[in-house]
Amino acid sequence: MANVTRKIGLSLGADICWPGCYEEIVKRLNLTIPVGGDSVSFAVDRVTIEPFDLRQPVHYDVVIDRLTHWYHTTREWIKKAVIMDSLYVLNNPWSLQSMEKHTSYAAMMHLGVPVPDTWMVPPKDYSPDLNDLKPTLQRYGRLFDLTKVGEQLGYPVFMKPYDGGAWVGVTKINDAEQLRTAYEQSGQRVMHVQKAVNPFDLFVRAIGIGPQVWCVKYDPDAPLHSRYEVAFNYVSADEWQRLTDLCLTINSFFQWEFNSCESLRKDGVFYPIDFANACPDFQVTSLHFHFPIMVKNMIKWSIYCAATKREFRRNLNWDPYYAVVKKDLPFDDRLKEYAKIAHERFETDRFVEFCDRHLGHIDEVAWEFFGSERAKELFRLKVTALFPAHEVEQFTEHYFGLVQFWRKTEVERMNTAKVQRDERNTSREVAAAAVAASCSADKKAKAAG
Repeated sequence: MANVTRKIGLSLGADICWPGCYEEIVKRLNLTIPVGGDSVSFAVDRVTIEPFDLRQPVHYDVVIDRLTHWYHTTREWIKKAVIMDSLYVLNNPWSLQSMEKHTSYAAMMHLGVPVPDTWMVPPKDYSPDLNDLKPTLQRYGRLFDLTKVGEQLGYPVFMKPYDGGAWVGVTKINDAEQLRTAYEQSGQRVMHVQKAVNPFDLFVRAIGIGPQVWCVKYDPDAPLHSRYEVAFNYVSADEWQRLTDLCLTINSFFQWEFNSCESLRKDGVFYPIDFANACPDFQVTSLHFHFPIMVKNMIKWSIYCAATKREFRRNLNWDPYYAVVKKDLPFDDRLKEYAKIAHERFETDRFVEFCDRHLGHIDEVAWEFFGSERAKELFRLKVTALFPAHEVEQFTEHYFGLVQFWRKTEVERMNTAKVQRDERNTSREVAAAAVAASCSADKKAKAAG
């Protein structure tokens, strides 16, 4: 048995709290996992930005990427590493680069997902550097009345950049005058005009990491520190499953292994409105109560990918989803078929078994860590980066207190999870023993024959 170290790289931007928590918990887990005859341990390291030789080998097995959606040097380094060194990266850089919100809307519409009606409109202004712009628009540009688009969709509508994020450039519009004003102010951005889901009674963000999905009640109008709500029993079990299946469908379709999907509920139907989030919230200052869950989920998925040398899918294959479309099933049946594909691609059964066998102690380790002074220190560092000096202690205590509330609620869940994990392991052992006994009986029968 060889001793092998798998190396996980954290490719970071302004991230402060989650990488520190990730590193601390992985260290405290003290993992040594038997895999294929080897004894595998893990090292976590932060990826640096510097000149690189395209032929220079990459020493990481997995990289958790928080930069390629905007920082081109890291994007190209990661793409080179995938092509030449078989690096496993969350998320797929080509998919992030090419699949903006516009593409995600079109794809999910084709799969039958109830995305609100959406139009794209040409930009109000153009860059003066476009040499062939004038003859192109003279020959093929058509004058249009934007208010007719608004009338066809029905107010209210939202105008937003087709490739945007972080709510930048998003405007709620109630009438034709507001629509014209928003368009006049949109500059060179290519914009969508999307029918509002109005009225809605629930806003949910489903956050997916690999096959794991956590749903959170969300209030976009609240201050930053209150948007993710601490709420329980706000959806039924069937609704939670539907949101989970929808998130897994979207993420597996585009090969996004860390992505959040926003949906609004109206008359019992969830309408996805935003689900191409290359860099989802991963800070205690936004997630607070939910933050430890996300850290644990990221550790479990990245450790699994590194330990098993999970193969990175370099190309997107949409054919299985399109085959489901051709069956013309009711949407709920269609979504279940999509979810089956997602679970196959995310290796959900194998992942659950891996976590049961090798990461059964992560709940206890994380529970203890998030009550420590070290966790509080990391929270304070993040708060200091965002809040004025006179509010640092107040909000450090605020976020740390919410995480302590999570720890109180976590105890009962941990006990239930342990029972379920033990039952799954027992079932696997019984099944393995039955297979072994059957093989032994076959051998004896053959020998007797």
